[in-house]
Amino acid sequence: MSSQIQAVRGMNDILPAQTAAWQFVERQLRRLMAAYGYTEMRLPIVEKTELFQRSIGEVTDIVEKEMYTFADRNGDSLTLRPEGTAGCVRAAMEHGLLHNQTQKLWYLGPMFRHERPQKGRYRQFHQFGVEVFGLPGPDVDAELIALSARLWRHLGLADAVSLQLNSLGSSAARAAYRAVLVDYFAGHPDQLDEDSQRRLHSNPLRILDSKNPAMAALIAAAPKLNEHLDAESNDHFQRLRAQLDALGIAYTVNPCLVRGLDYYGRTVFEWVTDRLGAQGTVCAGGRYDGLVEQLGGKAVPAVGFAIGLERLVALLDEATLAQADQAPHAYLVRVGEAAQLPGLQLAERLRDALPALRLELHQGGGSFKSQLKRADKSGAALALILGDDEIEKTAIGVKYLRAEQAQQTLGQAELLPLLREFISGHQQEE
Repeated sequence: MSSQIQAVRGMNDILPAQTAAWQFVERQLRRLMAAYGYTEMRLPIVEKTELFQRSIGEVTDIVEKEMYTFADRNGDSLTLRPEGTAGCVRAAMEHGLLHNQTQKLWYLGPMFRHERPQKGRYRQFHQFGVEVFGLPGPDVDAELIALSARLWRHLGLADAVSLQLNSLGSSAARAAYRAVLVDYFAGHPDQLDEDSQRRLHSNPLRILDSKNPAMAALIAAAPKLNEHLDAESNDHFQRLRAQLDALGIAYTVNPCLVRGLDYYGRTVFEWVTDRLGAQGTVCAGGRYDGLVEQLGGKAVPAVGFAIGLERLVALLDEATLAQADQAPHAYLVRVGEAAQLPGLQLAERLRDALPALRLELHQGGGSFKSQLKRADKSGAALALILGDDEIEKTAIGVKYLRAEQAQQTLGQAELLPLLREFISGHQQEE
């Protein structure tokens, strides 16, 4: 007997019992995007490797260690996307969406990074991303943060996350700061771990983001980027803070917040939580005004963020998950051979008349008692009962499975108003 094939390590199945929570989150995201006037972009999973080398940076961990890269049959180097921003910029450039235009876009889908799987960090993971092109001011930075804050409220997570904020300044200011930082860390070689020694001359700002507790004191005493900001970036940052203050959005300025990708500049932010162990970042983003030009286009201001859906779903509490329930509204029980075809016809008529109705039709026969057990197990609120008596009277039995309410028999014409009212009440709850 051959061995059973299992999923690739770090690439997880999302089982039927879990998908209701994912669908709930996705519905909230779609509603929120529509409310703010953002439109969806659907992107390929595979891109040319050069796209990520040029955008993310060749000396980042993602490009050096984590990308799934392969040569196709033509010899081209292709990569499973490790993040969504680069592909979104490439698509917007390729299809002429950036010339003298403002674009507010969002996307949703799987990303891939070859790293050590652990809770909240997987080799295939799912991201929701938002990208805005053509708006240089801090007002759109504030809108993205306000939008994400509203999402936490909709999901019941406002108390589970907190906002950290920083400015990386202009590329020139970062270059000057980079030299100061290299001098500082080079003066303490014995305190640098292996990763930091490697990053010292290639990407020293990433040392500030180290999670190694042995380096905490060294990092805390390092020169601060906000002390080296150019005047224009400082003004941008202060105006952003004023807008967040006016909106009542609490935040902490974290001078060590630098983000892991080379294309960020000026505003950077993260929503973090202490409920997921080491993987505490739920949402991260910022400005990348130079990326379009870096990829061969004309300079276009841009800002965005991404949310890891695995971490977001893991944060949802039982009360919120109860709202995610997508159990049938009704389960149609067919008792006896004579009820089989009329039951099928009735189910289709109900679905035609009530498109929002979630109706499960019993299949596979069985006694009346066993079918009611199946109806209860399905999570349905109502059992609709069709047997010989109901067929003769053109009626339907209605049994309430989740409420203390007497069973009743209705004419089939009376069933539609009852179900319509029932669905309307449940949609308001959802």
